[in-house]
Amino acid sequence: MPIIKPLRGISPQFGKDCYIAYNATIIGDVVMGDECSIWFNAVIRGDVHYIKMGNKVNVQDGAIIHATYQTAPTNIGNNVSIAHQAIVHGCTIHDNVLVGMRSVIMDNAVVGSNSIIAAGAVVLENTIIEPGSVYAGVPAKKVKDISQDLTKNLLERISNNYVKYAGWYKDEEK
Repeated sequence: MPIIKPLRGISPQFGKDCYIAYNATIIGDVVMGDECSIWFNAVIRGDVHYIKMGNKVNVQDGAIIHATYQTAPTNIGNNVSIAHQAIVHGCTIHDNVLVGMRSVIMDNAVVGSNSIIAAGAVVLENTIIEPGSVYAGVPAKKVKDISQDLTKNLLERISNNYVKYAGWYKDEEK
């Protein structure tokens, strides 16, 4: 059973049709939209500031979402995929974004819509990621623009697939 824990009188809030893996942890001031999925060993810790997530956000295995006390909340848009073991910390991620495996997005960074943060990239604090672009490396730098076709065919497909995968698990648990 997942750990879903209120803290300081604030309980996590979930939209419709969300899936939470049995060993995920969600604490405190966390608000998520509809059709979100929180996967195995993921941690979303809204203890020191709020975390808000839009619709169709998937937080994959071992990913961590946190914030910084009183200064940097975390805001995540719609159709966002946060891949395995990524760290999203005190930043803003707009709609239709893929955060690659083991990447890190630090405080007060802003990731524009229709963007990809490559696997292993480190987005330093206060970095502004241009909408419609791919950033890679340590520290993350722009490597190319993304076409609208790629946005439709990759970014939206991934978030839609995770809604489907969550359905498989929900069906098994009935």
